[in-house]
Amino acid sequence: MSYHSITLEDTGESFRSSETRTVLDGMAALGKKGIPVGCCGGGCGVCKIEIISGTYRKRVMSREHISVEDEANNRVLACRVWPTSDLRLKVLGKMSKSVCNDKAVASEVK
Repeated sequence: MSYHSITLEDTGESFRSSETRTVLDGMAALGKKGIPVGCCGGGCGVCKIEIISGTYRKRVMSREHISVEDEANNRVLACRVWPTSDLRLKVLGKMSKSVCNDKAVASEVK
């Protein structure tokens, strides 16, 4: 089984994840309070991330939360992607409040 390093651009934190574990599962394993796991099926949109670098495989995501343009720009739902290499990612939307520190969250709010 292959393991990859996943780094959160917002905080600099990293964790290891296998190719059989979703990125969201790995983020939840960091042990931060309140990481919203939502539906875990790509339908609720709370785990939106942007992959800055690396490769991954993905499953279908709701177009209500991830547009064709989002997907083309590597904005995906963490519950629907599995790493195939080391990844560097940025947390977006609702989940950033739980994952990022106050300074990073303030710069994320638009």
